[in-house]
Amino acid sequence: MYKRQTATTRALLDALPFTSDAQTWGEEVYFRTPVSPALEPDARQVVEPGTVAFWTDGDALALPYGPTPISRGDECRLASPCNVLGLIDGDPRLLATVRPGDPITVSRA
Repeated sequence: MYKRQTATTRALLDALPFTSDAQTWGEEVYFRTPVSPALEPDARQVVEPGTVAFWTDGDALALPYGPTPISRGDECRLASPCNVLGLIDGDPRLLATVRPGDPITVSRA
């Protein structure tokens, strides 16, 4: 995964490890985290498939791999502007196998 060093990434790293339950919204997987960082100045709502984003309105990591219910065409449009943290290494379409309620564990590799 490509990573950016931001206040959000530092907060997430300090909170590791944590568990959550997956949720889906169109072609996006998201899950709550134990952190509540502020919206960063370069936050974006439209991102590339495979972007790792932090949705500050929901204290959640958002992993879009295709269109969401509010997308225009094939774009990945998040619910609101999100802090961009990096990119998934590999095929983000594998996220299509995640189902609501699936357990998620986030830890440092």
